[in-house]
Amino acid sequence: MEAAIMGYGTIGSGVAEVLRINRESIRKRAGEEIGIRYILDLRDFPGDPLSEKLVHDYRVIAEDPQVQVVVETMGGVEPAYTFVKAMLMAGKHVTTSNKALVAAKGAELTALAKEKNVHFMFEASVGGGIPIIRSLNSCLTADEIEEITGIVNGTTNYMLTKMSREGLEFDDVLKDAQDKGYAEKDPTADIEGYDACRKIAILTSLVCGQQVDYEDIHTEGITDITATDIRYASAMGRVVRLLASSKKTKNGYAAMVAPFLLPPEHPLYSVNDVFNAVFVHGNVLGDAMFYGSGAGKLPTASAVVADIVEIARHPDAGLAVDWSTKKIELADFNSIRNRFFVRTTAERPAIRAVFGDVEYIVAEGISGERGFLTEELSEAAFAAKAEQLQGILQRIRIA
Repeated sequence: MEAAIMGYGTIGSGVAEVLRINRESIRKRAGEEIGIRYILDLRDFPGDPLSEKLVHDYRVIAEDPQVQVVVETMGGVEPAYTFVKAMLMAGKHVTTSNKALVAAKGAELTALAKEKNVHFMFEASVGGGIPIIRSLNSCLTADEIEEITGIVNGTTNYMLTKMSREGLEFDDVLKDAQDKGYAEKDPTADIEGYDACRKIAILTSLVCGQQVDYEDIHTEGITDITATDIRYASAMGRVVRLLASSKKTKNGYAAMVAPFLLPPEHPLYSVNDVFNAVFVHGNVLGDAMFYGSGAGKLPTASAVVADIVEIARHPDAGLAVDWSTKKIELADFNSIRNRFFVRTTAERPAIRAVFGDVEYIVAEGISGERGFLTEELSEAAFAAKAEQLQGILQRIRIA
């Protein structure tokens, strides 16, 4: 089988590396040799062993009948969408690691692939090397999925883990993450929660079978988390983690991305460093966990190559993905209920007047403020109360 790679950056070069390192075992599992015929990129790579396969025009790939499968690792919606659509229209299978593309155009591209009787696969778009997409589409189809909650961004998880272990401030751990290559020069997509938002939008779309618009998902990042927050978390025996969650309620699916305080009994409590994990609750299965390397060159490339092997083994049997282009309306964010941890400079009588009797948290070495836990409140009710209390410094939801 002849393949082409569109985008020869970190993941694209990783795909080529995996195909080279595991060439023999991949051949056995796929039933045939997987060769790279073209690499599409705007740049040149002098000295690279695959440089002779480089092309700069996607139409070369689309118009070559010998190319059967195309790997898209470019990132972003455009021009990836235009290129992928052209490949599917030309009757070529496509696998992608591009969560922005899948979140925005996944339903449309899945429908086009079905029409052309080819695969459109995207295992690597969520959770890197964790096989969560295939599990939802193949292994958990007997269940009605009632909740998906995950740590799906390795950069922010590394940063929060380091803050917890070393008591560092946000800016210090961000610089460290950038120095180690875990965070991009522009880390906005990770630290503001946008990356996790697109991933939970994809998972929710697959679970409900309709298009979830990621722009409808309430999203908060970790930029406001401080070393003081971590000290309070430690005093409670909890850790702060950025969670992407989707839960089925009587009013529809409620989805959000935000930092949460997790207790030791929470299934995601022990997920540290750059690892990812996705917790799934089904009405028949009960609880299940998917854990592994959620980011990085080779883990993500491994998931892409797994898609290629699946395509080689079953070229005429597209994965049955029930994903309508019809948009689903999510449950009103303001109706979601949580307990909240609050830090404030307000005195106890003022706190009591607004929130009633609360549970106070004392952390060693912190003065001039108070930390407390609220009762369970809707987002709207908490916001209304918070407006009445002066001096709020922070609020983090409790899992």
